[in-house]
Amino acid sequence: MAILIDGKQLAKKVNQETKARAEKLIAKGIKPGIAVVLVGDDPASQIYTRNKHRLAVKMGLKSDLYRFPTDVKQATVLATIKELNADDSIDAIIVQEPLPDHLDGIVITNAIRPDKDVDGLHPLNLGKLYANQPGNYPVACTPRGIMRMFDHYEVKLAGANVVIVGRSILVGRPLLSLLNNANATVTMAGRHTKNLKTLTRQADILIVATGIAHFIGKNDVKPGAVVIDVGMDRLPSGKLTGDVDFNSVEPVAKMITPVPGGVGPMTIASLMEQTVDLAEWRRNGQE
Repeated sequence: MAILIDGKQLAKKVNQETKARAEKLIAKGIKPGIAVVLVGDDPASQIYTRNKHRLAVKMGLKSDLYRFPTDVKQATVLATIKELNADDSIDAIIVQEPLPDHLDGIVITNAIRPDKDVDGLHPLNLGKLYANQPGNYPVACTPRGIMRMFDHYEVKLAGANVVIVGRSILVGRPLLSLLNNANATVTMAGRHTKNLKTLTRQADILIVATGIAHFIGKNDVKPGAVVIDVGMDRLPSGKLTGDVDFNSVEPVAKMITPVPGGVGPMTIASLMEQTVDLAEWRRNGQE
């Protein structure tokens, strides 16, 4: 039976630490602030945004939501980001994905000030991460949360054979750099990779982020592997599940994340933690 990587419990610990740090800043007259830009009425985005707002308020952070209709013009969104870039009460800016097709997500992301880019998606921050440069800069929140899980559960990364299935800019690509920087041997694959399951069966650590329910089963996993399921898929019954078939994989894995209750809570906890980081970093330690 695998050890359950309890993201929900770990997130509580991270949130407590973040709240304590925020309270110290607030006592000095600095209230960390996050602004979320939401376009359209995507149900999942509305849920994520609501959860982020509730947690931010619970931690005593300033939390502002800028909501726009689906047909909003790109110039309007960019004007809002420009205002937030100049607003000294806002330390972190996030544009909720997905965006409507008529909006250029790359242009919008690149308009966010790098030192307020709490998603870690600005090319300057991505470049620093890829080059493993020293210093303080934000990284994507889901990969950051996964790395925190590895540290908490003492998963050895140096020399480990890691396979990431999923090449998105939100998860796979930044995670590749973080793991490379931790001296792991990393293979990045996708759902169309030839002989994919041969690769996954060789992984000491398998990370799956495809958006396909139960894409990975028992026969696709090396016995004793650490399995990280980033998926959040909804079955026809309405039940949430992951990209990994938990019931069949759990008996053969060494460690595994559940869905829900695994990576998801750590993503939001990392977002709050990084908001406080940005509040500190942006003031160059003069808080």
